[in-house]
Formats: sequence, structure tokens, C-alpha cells
Amino acid sequence: MKDVVILDYGSGNLRSAERAVARAGAEVTVTADWDAALAADGLVVPGVGAFAACMAGLRRVRGEQIIGRRLAGGRPVLGICVGMQVLFTRGIEHGVTTEGCDEWPGTVDRLEARVVPHMGWNTVETPDGTALFRGLEDARFYFVHSYAARRWDLEPDPTGLIEPPLVTWAEHGGRFVAAVENGPLCATQFHPEKSGDAGAELLRNWLATLA
Repeated sequence: MKDVVILDYGSGNLRSAERAVARAGAEVTVTADWDAALAADGLVVPGVGAFAACMAGLRRVRGEQIIGRRLAGGRPVLGICVGMQVLFTRGIEHGVTTEGCDEWPGTVDRLEARVVPHMGWNTVETPDGTALFRGLEDARFYFVHSYAARRWDLEPDPTGLIEPPLVTWAEHGGRFVAAVENGPLCATQFHPEKSGDAGAELLRNWLATLA
């Protein structure tokens, strides 16, 4: 059984995420403890609300450093909703720019759609070779968000030695990034913990990737 920490930095559906990851087959701890978060087989970074508030909460517990340390050692991290958004370079909300964790280049900004927030079930466009969405290519997932990364700006490795990330897309008034698989760093814009059987299977797929 894999040991997973849900990072408690004051934002996110912590108990829902805890229950969902436990049901998927992991031993789960909800904590902001530095040592526990670094040592776990997997780290889940949830997030609900404003980009700036989530970044402020992360910095209070040195969450951005925990994420960076884990990734430097090839240790898996899963971001969910705003926990995915903060992995990009910056977020722009109401004209205010907030620096993110900068694990991926790019900007998170408001969806260009007739109805915002994007709330409810939606299909996704999965890439070839996906591990997260194995067996889930036609599934629907639950989204609740007004902001997203609407472009993917990471350039391919010119040497070809590093595998390019696998990017999953969805549509709501235009395309946006719905999920990313990038070595030890994975993230979903939707909420797997609210996505029923499909979300549970995605979490099991993620746990299967943990070393």
C-alpha cells in the first residue's frame, strides 16, 4: 500500500480528497509537515478558490519548496484544480498577476466562455500513451472553475532525450488544459474526488505509477 500525503495548506477539499485517495488504495495522511510531505510515496496538492490565496497558503507552509524538492528527486506530485493552476508561472485574476510555482511555463487566466464558471461534467481529449486516463478515454469528469491554462507553452526538449509531457484538453468556450502528465508531476483541472467511478479509476491509475 502506497503512502500518500494530502498537503494541508488551508485550501482544497481535503477530506474529500483524503477519502477518495484512501478508497483508491493508499494509506493517506493530511498534513503540512515538511518531513512527511517529502518522504511520502506520493503528494497530492489540492486547491479551491483564488490563485493568489492558494499561493499565499502554499508559501506559508513552504509548499512550493516541498513540490520543488520532490520533483528534483523524481518523487511524484499530483495537483488538483487550483492545485494544478499554481504549477504554472503565473495566474491573472481581476487584473492582478500572482506568481505561481513555475514548474510549467504559462499563464492561468479567465475562461472565454458564455457561461462561467465551468461547472459540471465534461469529456476530455486524452493523448496517446496516457497512464492517468488508461481505460478512461471516453469518460466524463467533474469540473468547477472559472480560470485555466488555455495554452501549453513548454517547448519540446531540443535534444529529444526528455519525453515531452502528455497534455489532455477539454472544451468550454475554447480549449483549455484539463490534465498534464510530466514525469513525476501530474495534475488535473477537474476534481477526480468528485468524478465518481471515473475519478476513482484515475486515482488508482496514478497510484499505480508511484515508485
